[in-house]
Amino acid sequence: MNMFVGNFETAREIDGFELKLADEKKAISVVGLGYVGAVSLACLSDLGHRVVGTDIDDQKVDSISWGESPIHEDRLGELLTKGVDHDLLSATTDLERAVMETDVTFVSVGTPTSEDGGCDTRAIEAVARGIGEALAKKDGFHIVVLRCSVPPGTTLDIMKPVLERYSGKIAGQGFGICFNPEFLREGTAIADFHAPPKTVIGVSDPRTAAVLAEIYAPVDENPIVTTVEVAELVKYVDNVWHATKVVFANEVGRLCKPMGIDSHAVMDIFVQDTKLNLSPYYLKPGFAFGGSCLPKEVRAVTHLADKLGVSTPLMDALTPSNEKQVEQAVDLVRETGANKVAVLGVAFKPGTDDLRESPALELIAQLQDEGAEIVAYDPAIQPGPHITKQFDYMRYAAPHLQNVVDGLADFMQATPEDAARDADVIVVTQKLPELRSVLRSKKEEATVVDLVRISDEARNSSHYIGIGW
Repeated sequence: MNMFVGNFETAREIDGFELKLADEKKAISVVGLGYVGAVSLACLSDLGHRVVGTDIDDQKVDSISWGESPIHEDRLGELLTKGVDHDLLSATTDLERAVMETDVTFVSVGTPTSEDGGCDTRAIEAVARGIGEALAKKDGFHIVVLRCSVPPGTTLDIMKPVLERYSGKIAGQGFGICFNPEFLREGTAIADFHAPPKTVIGVSDPRTAAVLAEIYAPVDENPIVTTVEVAELVKYVDNVWHATKVVFANEVGRLCKPMGIDSHAVMDIFVQDTKLNLSPYYLKPGFAFGGSCLPKEVRAVTHLADKLGVSTPLMDALTPSNEKQVEQAVDLVRETGANKVAVLGVAFKPGTDDLRESPALELIAQLQDEGAEIVAYDPAIQPGPHITKQFDYMRYAAPHLQNVVDGLADFMQATPEDAARDADVIVVTQKLPELRSVLRSKKEEATVVDLVRISDEARNSSHYIGIGW
């Protein structure tokens, strides 16, 4: 399989194939209409593909069928509406129909943390069986593309055997199989799809490589073609590195604070070295990391290392260090002696309604346990069934947060002003520009606990505490 490693042009030349692009764009089905699936569906239709989305959730299917976004994501609703209006986009709960009507199937189902800390692949296995049963009834070369974050070996050792068993066909001959990791940031996912940092195509046959390269050609003319296992691990390594950068910067902040050293001044110099220190994106002291990727990927990689008997002390230390950052935020609030606390920002980052393993929820839970009255604001959060369902994703990873998620409707406020009005402490967990005016108009004795460095102006005000500066 090493023949396929490299960029697409090199892979084609080495293997000696004359690859002719099709006159018509491939029809594509997308299984799983969560963040990655919904964004992929909308963006692929925007590239001119006829796409069919499928999910077991009737509400998601109905919403997308009407061109409405089931989640909060910039421009997603606009592209879904456009796809429906141009008869390029549809959705169904019928997996077999979706596969039968298309040439390529993207699989983007959930892979939450399992009870033992590893990766739960049951959804992948169930979908693979359904796809395999459809392939058994279908002629022609159909390609199945796994896009979920999974441990190396999942695509070929778990998904492929199920597909072969239920289709009666052999991978590479009767159908193609591929691992194609996504690198989409929630809040900017549409922009990231159209201008990807890289496109990685993990394959074991050149025909599949050619089709995937053709699909991505409008947004990336030079995709990286590699083995399936390498592509699987790249996704994990990327996210563990991002998690490492967040924790590293926060440890710098904790080191600097007791010495009276400005951690942001230190890190501003550090990140000027873009040749060795790489991107400054994550390298700012602030709050803990969270979301659907980083916590889960760190657990999965340390679980994998443990199974292999490999020592990974830094990776093992990431979660405890991240938890320490939440504890430090709680300590800062506790030291004020406050009774009423306003938390500005509830999702794990601005621009998304994703609550999965949000550190703000951990903060709220600990403060509530200590008797604090909590009010909160987040422009993207509308409490309801779709928010409550997110708890299913973190059932094993964070069972203690169920009461917080269930109680969101009781303490969420309509505006940041409403949240901050009578608060003794205002905790800022997201860097939202509209919060600056709120902080200027707070009651004089209220303390601001800043976890994101909302602005240099805020630092000069009275009753201000920064978490790492």
